[in-house]
Amino acid sequence: MWQTPLCGGRVVQILRLNKAGQPIDWLSWQEAVCLYSRDLILWTLGETIFEIHGGRSRLTGERTIIELPSILACGGDQLARQRTKPPLSNRALFERDNYECLYCGNSYGYHELTRDHVLPRSRGGRDSWENVVAACRRCNQHKGCHKPEDVGMELRALPFRPNPAEFLALVNSRRILPDQADFLSRQFSANCRWQMRSDRFYA
Repeated sequence: MWQTPLCGGRVVQILRLNKAGQPIDWLSWQEAVCLYSRDLILWTLGETIFEIHGGRSRLTGERTIIELPSILACGGDQLARQRTKPPLSNRALFERDNYECLYCGNSYGYHELTRDHVLPRSRGGRDSWENVVAACRRCNQHKGCHKPEDVGMELRALPFRPNPAEFLALVNSRRILPDQADFLSRQFSANCRWQMRSDRFYA
């Protein structure tokens, strides 16, 4: 019997591309089956990760089987657009910064990190990708409502807005498959430091 594939104890998802080969979003196996039924799949990559058994044909008695790969490209009347304004969340932010405090450089778990505004909001700083970094509680408290340079602190990397491929890796990092990560990483910018990691960072 086919078993639902898991990654870190979580059901994996399928990476959806548009017909230009650009990564768009993540699909459940149910959503992928709907695309197959509408004949919208153009081409696929990666190994089969789901095998869906349907009903039997009245004429032949054969059962319908749909094999779903880890990556698929979809067609349609219009080219699906990439997300150019990724929403900011602590989970994605900490992934972007590799679960490291960008002031002291130490690694921490999810609940040990905070969102720090490089230019404090009290001084007009925005809650945006380009103005926030992961910071441990100690460094965040030490910096307070000051600029880093005002209290002798220095950023180890500059904050940046992730591109579409980077964002998809950030938001699905706990169940991304190696071939999906490899495909997305080819479109990463020089700024991106994301990497696959064990579940210990998420506790």
